[in-house]
Amino acid sequence: MDPKLAEVSQLFERFKAACAREDVDTCCNVLSKLKVLLTGFSSLPPLFEDTPNAIHELTLARDIYEHAVLLSVKIGDQDAFERDFFQLKPYYTDASSSRLPPSSQEYMILGLNLLRLLVQNRIAEFHTELELLSSTALENPCIKHAVELEQSFMEGAYNRVLSAKQTVPCKTYDYFMDLLAKTVRDEIAGCSEKAYGYLSVSDARQMLLFSSDNELLQYIKEEQPEWEIKTGQVIFQKAKESASCKEIPSLQLINQTLSYARELERIV
Repeated sequence: MDPKLAEVSQLFERFKAACAREDVDTCCNVLSKLKVLLTGFSSLPPLFEDTPNAIHELTLARDIYEHAVLLSVKIGDQDAFERDFFQLKPYYTDASSSRLPPSSQEYMILGLNLLRLLVQNRIAEFHTELELLSSTALENPCIKHAVELEQSFMEGAYNRVLSAKQTVPCKTYDYFMDLLAKTVRDEIAGCSEKAYGYLSVSDARQMLLFSSDNELLQYIKEEQPEWEIKTGQVIFQKAKESASCKEIPSLQLINQTLSYARELERIV
């Protein structure tokens, strides 16, 4: 085996062992070294040179980046997820990678990326990524789960979004499902405080889809400190008062527009 390839393979085994021990610091340090070593392989993207060990090098690099994506989920780093996913993506989509043996993690990671875009409310990018997937991929449970979530989210069927955590295709999805649940509740909370002056604790709990009053009270304490709890009611008025509404200087805007029109007329 090529010495450089052997070095990367051995270091990758150390990385996987650290992951198994859940030694995050070692994982991050070893991963950084692996990424540097991978830059020495000309067979990898974007060059895709046809070297004697190209298949082995491409497969190894793909496995490393897949583990990097999963590590970013474990440590809850969405920025690292995005960076690592974009480094991994050519191994799934480029024609030069079609020679590689299938990856058992591909659909799971593609589904995770769709969930990330949904959590970040990047719906246009969500649909762009969806368009790039094959019909086989779209039938995979990992992809279908994300697609069904997006449909429920767009329809405002928030109860289906929250209950979907019970049917995730794999445990790795839990991180993004928890973030999505928070996004959904924040959306409901924003609508509630605009629509109502107050709600009973029971009604607020049902509206925000919590299973107990304690969960509701904890959410208010951590996420909605401007709401008040008095005599069994959740009062939104304080939050409304704090959101100052700035008056639009309509007269000033009209004068400016007329001034611009006069200047344009002179130029013409």
